[in-house]
Parts: sequence; C-alpha cells; structure tokens
Amino acid sequence: MVTLPPWAIAASSDYFSRQYHTDDEMMSLAIHLSDRNITEGTGGPFGAAIFERHEDGRCTLVSVGMNRVVPLGNSTLHGETVAIQLAQRKIGSFTLSLEDGGGDGSEHDDGLFYEEDTPKAAEKEEKGEDGATTDNATTSGADVCTPVGGRKRQFELFTSCEPCAMCLGATLWSGVSRIVCGATKDDAQAIGFDEGPVYEESYRHLEKCGVGVTRNVLTEEAASVLRRYGNSGLIYNR
Repeated sequence: MVTLPPWAIAASSDYFSRQYHTDDEMMSLAIHLSDRNITEGTGGPFGAAIFERHEDGRCTLVSVGMNRVVPLGNSTLHGETVAIQLAQRKIGSFTLSLEDGGGDGSEHDDGLFYEEDTPKAAEKEEKGEDGATTDNATTSGADVCTPVGGRKRQFELFTSCEPCAMCLGATLWSGVSRIVCGATKDDAQAIGFDEGPVYEESYRHLEKCGVGVTRNVLTEEAASVLRRYGNSGLIYNR
C-alpha cells in the first residue's frame, strides 16, 4: 500500500490550507517535501505535488508525494508516482484528464493514504439501466493524446527534480495537463542516480500530447537538497 510518512500526514492540514498562486510557491512545496523527507529519514531526496488550476487562476493542492522506495520496499514509489496515485485516488479516476465535473465523486478530502485505508479496486463495475455490467475503464477512459470536447480540468505536477524514465512515462499516462521541474537530470546523476533513457525528445512527446512542460524552476534550491543527500544518503538504483 502507498502511505505517506507520519510527518507528512501531521503537516497536511498546513499544506492543504495554503493559497498557491505562482510556480515558485508550488515548487517550494515540492522542494520542502524532498528536503524534509531526507531530514526525517523516510525516503529519498525527491518531492512532488499535484495542484488543480481553476478558471479564476487559483491553484489548490490535490496531493503530495515523496520518494518512498526504501521504507516501503517498492522500487516504483518515486515522488511523482506517489503524488499521482494519491491524486487519482482522491479524484476517484484512473486519469486526471477530465472534463469539468469529472471524477467519481467519492474522493477523500485530503488525498492521503493512511495505514488503515483499504485501496479501491483498480476497476469498479456499475450496473447499467439494462442490468448489464459496464467497466469504467472502457466506457469513460480516453487516450491521453486524444483531445476531448469541453473544458478540461487542469492538474499540474510539480516535481523537485526532472523525472526519471519511469516517472516521465507515468506523467504522460496520469493525465496531468502540465509538469513543472526543479533540479535537472544532471543534478540527480551527479550524485549517482541512474535516471534512465530520458531525452529532449521525451519532453517534446509530452508536449505533442498536450502536456505543458516547464523546467528549471528554483533549480538551485532543489539541487542543493540533492547535494545534501549525496553526501551520506543511500543511492538505491536497480
């Protein structure tokens, strides 16, 4: 099960009650999560947060994530994938590519996994009017690269470092409308992490699929967290 560390749960009321307006403010939260995660010894030096941008310009926090690979014994639990899973659970949808009003309406208020929570089934069946069962995954899903009519909800992923190959793929399939990065791939690789096959073409593919890309936001602040971790932290490559 995906869980957040106790300190993140304790601080969640503060994170979710804040007002966010600028990229710097939202990136600051992702960097804070990465830094606190290594200070508390609850994972690697990567933090992420997903925000929803509203028509009036307000941005509200949907979920937070931080690297949980070593504590939870799961190589896929990078900061971005944790934030994505918690956001989708909160919204009640396997994708964040949704029209206004999208989601199943059964979301948790805070978007957190607690130890006692039981995750929902990946696919839920509903009875149609004729009594037949229909699979939500086949009736309501849409390919990420296929535009859908109507106004789309805007979910933006802020990550303290440019994503590895796995997380870049997860970004595409998550349905977020934008990704914003702090530190660079080179910053992560400089302390020993293997980020995998991530190229400029990878970002161009995201943009072709309608995912906005913004990089180098508060880069030095984010990179300083990586350097601090690199002095003594475990480099948990494959």
